[in-house]
Amino acid sequence: MKKWRSESVLDLYNIVIATVLFASPWLFKLSNGTARMDFWITSAAVAVISLAAIFTHANWGEWANFLFGLWLIASPWILGFSHVRAMHFAIGIGVAVAFMAVLELWLAYEKTHPFGSSAQPKHF
Repeated sequence: MKKWRSESVLDLYNIVIATVLFASPWLFKLSNGTARMDFWITSAAVAVISLAAIFTHANWGEWANFLFGLWLIASPWILGFSHVRAMHFAIGIGVAVAFMAVLELWLAYEKTHPFGSSAQPKHF
């Protein structure tokens, strides 16, 4: 079994966010059917990808979650539910998912390319 990465906690946060997104039509009494289906499908995808990213230790999961976060931000206008309560929820959750993905990508990059390493030339 592979060693736990400290960045993987962000994938756990994404799973929690995906669970809230999945339950949001019931929690907030969202009546728009298009928004409901969008939330259910996107939350399932984010949860599965985040779970897979925990075990694979690959960056493709974070890139996919970043794209799903962008999709949630744009989906109210693309799917036509931009004038309902669900729009604000989609944008907020989309920003959170995209932020977690970018943060995990940045932390993984910093771990492999530490600032001030001997690989970088020093200028005096």
